[in-house]
Amino acid sequence: MTAAPEVLTELQGLRIRVPHLTGAMVASTDGLVIAHLVTGMEPDGVAALTAAALGVGARLTDAVGHGGFRELLVSGEHGYVATYAAGASCVLTLLASSDANVGRLNLEARRAGARIAPLVDGALGRPRRAPAPPRSEAPPAERLQAEAARSDTPRPHTSRPDNQSGVTS
Repeated sequence: MTAAPEVLTELQGLRIRVPHLTGAMVASTDGLVIAHLVTGMEPDGVAALTAAALGVGARLTDAVGHGGFRELLVSGEHGYVATYAAGASCVLTLLASSDANVGRLNLEARRAGARIAPLVDGALGRPRRAPAPPRSEAPPAERLQAEAARSDTPRPHTSRPDNQSGVTS
């Protein structure tokens, strides 16, 4: 694969930008290592586990109606394992110590994934998939009403003021 040197450069940049990052890997969605910066563990095994986690994450988001898989964060006693979708054919997995700033980790990983995706997809000759639409930012009450309208299951009715005088229905 011709994209591996560029992907490795991106992983090295992540290591510089994200304090407490202890490892980084890009793997295909079927569990093959594309590029990595991990020590003290077997990259092939981590890539295979990442593919399995990706499968579970994708099935879970689909089952609950939350669209395509974007990311998965696992918090362990000694740190984090974070996996991010990066195009149609690969995932970015980051390892960080428990001292890591998870917000910074997410921000930098999402940006890196967007840069890695065309490198890997292009090298594999796969078309880029369209990015997932942004999540609805509707207030919780409006989201519940929309869900209730789509559902066959009756939902409890909550009273809301019909007019300015505070009369409820």
